[in-house]
Amino acid sequence: MNHPLKTRRPLLLAGLGMSAAAALTGRAVAQDATVYRFSPVNQYGIELTAKYWNPIIEHVSARSGVRLQLKIGRTSADTTAYVLANEVEFLFSNHMFSPEREQMGWRVFGRRQTAPIHSQIVVLGSSPIQRLEELEGQQVAFPGPEATVAYKFAYAQLLKRNITVQVVFGGNMDGAFAQLLSGKVRAAGTHSQLAEGWSRREGQALRALWQSEPLHDLPLMASRKVPEKDLQAVARAFIEMGRDPVGQRVLAQSSELVKLPANTQFVASNGSEYGAYRAFYQSAPPSLR
Repeated sequence: MNHPLKTRRPLLLAGLGMSAAAALTGRAVAQDATVYRFSPVNQYGIELTAKYWNPIIEHVSARSGVRLQLKIGRTSADTTAYVLANEVEFLFSNHMFSPEREQMGWRVFGRRQTAPIHSQIVVLGSSPIQRLEELEGQQVAFPGPEATVAYKFAYAQLLKRNITVQVVFGGNMDGAFAQLLSGKVRAAGTHSQLAEGWSRREGQALRALWQSEPLHDLPLMASRKVPEKDLQAVARAFIEMGRDPVGQRVLAQSSELVKLPANTQFVASNGSEYGAYRAFYQSAPPSLR
């Protein structure tokens, strides 16, 4: 089993290019020294994660006048560790809905609007495995121990059915799929959006052995340390991207990289849509809470 928590060396991946910022017609980026760290959970490899998010936060920074800088760890668990250590101010993650973490005061202000996602346990399309029970004693890959939908929801289903597997953590979803494609594991825990995107990018068919009820895509959240005026400016910039011609182009280009629909955008949210995540922790096995 990999141990993604052994390293927490940060990756600060800013994308505030002067020429790109000048092309935007909104408010200029504030000239003060305040820079807020934005940490999206590692859904893809580090390079692809940066390529997806940097143009988006560059646009949000220019439109809002609030500087954001990308900060991600080498694994999804590392990135969440920064959040738990109060080392970031904004995040895109569904890792904060357990009762203990909700006490930290993170506020949902938006979410990515996509088709519902499902936790899944998948095999390659060519795999002879047809049922979850056939995974007994086999190696199964997951992104990491913090992955709420791709690991916790999926692994809880295996535990519920008394199916014992050998857990392998890939660090992120792409790493887990690499283990599956290489034949090192027989199946992978994932969620439908990431599975569909990887399948399209890599030209590899996947087949779901199980999937959960529908869930909302990940939320945008802010630390309680962020002043209200800065939070509102950032929230407005994210939400207005889908109505701004420049923002629409940024979203379409970033979405193409990860094979999301071109019209994917962000919408306002107060967090009430995430009841299914909160309910999961009421009955989840203690090891997954």
